[in-house]
Amino acid sequence: MARNDVHRQDYGYPMTDLDALVPRMRPYATTIFGEMSARASALGAVNLGQGFPDVDGPAELKDIAIAAIADGSGNQYPPAHGLPDLRNAVAEHQQHHYGLTVSSESGVVVTTGASEALASAVLGLVGAGDEVIVLEPFFDLYAAIIALAGATRVSVPLRVPEPGSGSGFTLDADALAQAITQRTKMIIVNSPHNPTGMVLTRRELQQVADAAIRHNLIVLSDEAYEHLVYDETTHIPIATLPGMFDRTITVGSGGKSFSFTGWKIGWASGPPALIAALRVVRQHLSYVSGGPFQAAIAAGLRLPDQFFADFSAGLAQRRDLLSKGLRGLGFEVMPSAGTYFVTTDIRPLGHSDGAAFCDWLVTDVGVAAIPISALADDAATFAPYVRWTFCKRPEVLAAALERLATIR
Repeated sequence: MARNDVHRQDYGYPMTDLDALVPRMRPYATTIFGEMSARASALGAVNLGQGFPDVDGPAELKDIAIAAIADGSGNQYPPAHGLPDLRNAVAEHQQHHYGLTVSSESGVVVTTGASEALASAVLGLVGAGDEVIVLEPFFDLYAAIIALAGATRVSVPLRVPEPGSGSGFTLDADALAQAITQRTKMIIVNSPHNPTGMVLTRRELQQVADAAIRHNLIVLSDEAYEHLVYDETTHIPIATLPGMFDRTITVGSGGKSFSFTGWKIGWASGPPALIAALRVVRQHLSYVSGGPFQAAIAAGLRLPDQFFADFSAGLAQRRDLLSKGLRGLGFEVMPSAGTYFVTTDIRPLGHSDGAAFCDWLVTDVGVAAIPISALADDAATFAPYVRWTFCKRPEVLAAALERLATIR
């Protein structure tokens, strides 16, 4: 558990002059995802680092966006909190998939990607001196937005699996309980979990819920990968658990659910009292964005259940392709129940430092991946783990595995 910000490795990319930047934001001048993608592009490496698809989502959604541009309906400011049709679609989606009753008028806000929803929630509900708990490793945005709020990040490491056990990362409920203090205001929950690919079970979610209720905490639930779950795994929004709706903000992503990450359409839903605070902050960030894309994502949220089933099935096939290939090369591959990502333990290959391994990999082998230690305060615990994305065309995954075969 850590209460201090850590500086991220710059992977050889020089920092610009940061003298004018406030000290609390200097650790976040670069992101590991941007750095590795830039290096992959410069070196001609296969990019299995940053999680973005290399194929477009449904053509019918593109047609709706194009039509909104052509007829002019999407070319000026949409309503401040999002197109009514998209807010209605979010409310319908939550009811249809999870049985959650949300007010489209006061319980939904449309944002510039899930990232803005997360940032607005933290900035609107957390203040200087407050503590925010994150499960570690964590998406690096969480650390940056907590710093923006002037609050303190408290990291609760996931339990790492025993080498060779075939199991994955799990919640450490005891560590979570011990991390809560009188200053704790919020817990950020991310399931399906980036970067590990784990999905919190109902039991684990209940343990988080019990802690939140016991200490009267807000839960910010990042569910950007809600439709990217595999095999027999079920995504369970923590807001569906008893006593949790009124203290939970649920965040969703059109980019992740429909493979249009560049459109940057996200949303938050929940009780009006919490969404009202988020709306106040968000209107002073981007104000509004993505008018033509909002109309398209509204249609996407109303696609039949079969679309989401086929989408996850196709990703599961690519997960299996990459996992089998990595396992055949000697990596220990952790189970991936959701997201775009698989995590490997590199120790069976004779390596123990994921940051050094990924640096060497992109430079000498021509494949980019992400060291999980770059997304953790407890870098030593997570040093042997590396994250790979499989949301690429099968031929791209095959090309990456062909290059990786030279490391044996």
